[in-house]
Amino acid sequence: MYLKRKIDIFLEEWKADPGRKPLIIKGCRQVGKTESIKHFAARHYESIIEINFVRDEKYKGIIADGYEAADIIKNISLLDPSKRFIPKKTLIFFDEITEFPEIAASLKFFAIDGRFDVICSGSMLGVNYRKIESNSVGYKKDYDMFSMDFEEFLWAKGYSNETVKDMLLHMSEFRPFNELEMKVYHSLFLDFSILGGMPAVVVEYIQKNTFEGSLDTQRQLIADYKEDIRKYASGMDQTRIINVFNRIAPQLAAENKKFQISKVARGARFRDYRGCAEWLVDAGMVNICYCMDFPELPLGGNYNPDIFKLYFADTGLLVSMLDEESQEDLRANKNLGVYKGALYENMVGEALVKQGYKLFYYKREDSTLETDFFVRSKSSLIPVEVKAKSGKAKSMATLIRSDKYPDIRRGIKFSKNNIGHDNGIYTFPYFCAFLLKRFMVSFNFEF
Repeated sequence: MYLKRKIDIFLEEWKADPGRKPLIIKGCRQVGKTESIKHFAARHYESIIEINFVRDEKYKGIIADGYEAADIIKNISLLDPSKRFIPKKTLIFFDEITEFPEIAASLKFFAIDGRFDVICSGSMLGVNYRKIESNSVGYKKDYDMFSMDFEEFLWAKGYSNETVKDMLLHMSEFRPFNELEMKVYHSLFLDFSILGGMPAVVVEYIQKNTFEGSLDTQRQLIADYKEDIRKYASGMDQTRIINVFNRIAPQLAAENKKFQISKVARGARFRDYRGCAEWLVDAGMVNICYCMDFPELPLGGNYNPDIFKLYFADTGLLVSMLDEESQEDLRANKNLGVYKGALYENMVGEALVKQGYKLFYYKREDSTLETDFFVRSKSSLIPVEVKAKSGKAKSMATLIRSDKYPDIRRGIKFSKNNIGHDNGIYTFPYFCAFLLKRFMVSFNFEF
């Protein structure tokens, strides 16, 4: 069962570009990279040359004569004479290139040669990407692939693009959803949040129309991630990175969600764990949210790199790490319990990253003033708050009213409530978070 993905559109556009360069698709384990590439290739190429550097280690010898396209093609044919290289009708697919980053040096020569299309992909690319980048700079195009977002989940459930357009229209017109829409979309979003967006989990759910087996699949993914850490991280860093990974869920459940190294292990010191969080981010396993020094523009140059929150890149993986009692309550009764605030924050943070946003928050040390996330318009800073309960966004109201924060004029709140706006705060249901960037294009935040 193939699930429609957003990368499908990107790949079609890439193929239609007469000046297309070799493509590198980055993304965490099991987000659907290989399946999407094969689906695309089957519809567009007469010959597909797939080389997996984990499964077929012998192909690491194809650079024996150098990196020229003709030399690599000759050596591939030497290893497997059945492979057909038809100019303009062949895709060469190098998979799991993290195992053999040297192959990236050949992309320049394939780009110059121009007879064959080339796509590279692999899990954990971010960890080894500096070497890959240095070997292919200027001669490749990058694409970051994530697990499925809520829009892709709606497609998997049979909803069309018209459904999504209508949701965006509700937001743009500040027109509340009717009671049935709220009930259906909220229920779908809860299912998506429990499952997460890993295609293997979603396919199982679609085929069975139940959560049966989804937890086992999620936990196997967690085990695979930890195995990847042991494989790709060196020395003592392995244990430290796994310690950080294991402590994300319980620290998110705490009142103060700032990630604290002192609570990772007894006697843990920040200097010993420096870089562990960034390693997990590079691997695509987690999203990092930095604390701003002060809520003002620019976002990128106004934060403390040593103070941050960590969220899972896929909320379903956070759910899979909850204790047994919480699991049973969540799947049977849709009760989010003690993790409610953490889960909703993770959901929204995940949606923002999948739209291309980087994550920043603000907490003033001498008060309770705190905002979960920030995005920006052309000239405004826009706080984004996530409410697990139907409450007032007090911190956001303070930021908007106070003359101390001139870059902030409006704010956005995600909650279980319907669409509304009051005193510069625009409220949307959680399930609209994946549409925020498109809403920002349609709405003027500068007035």
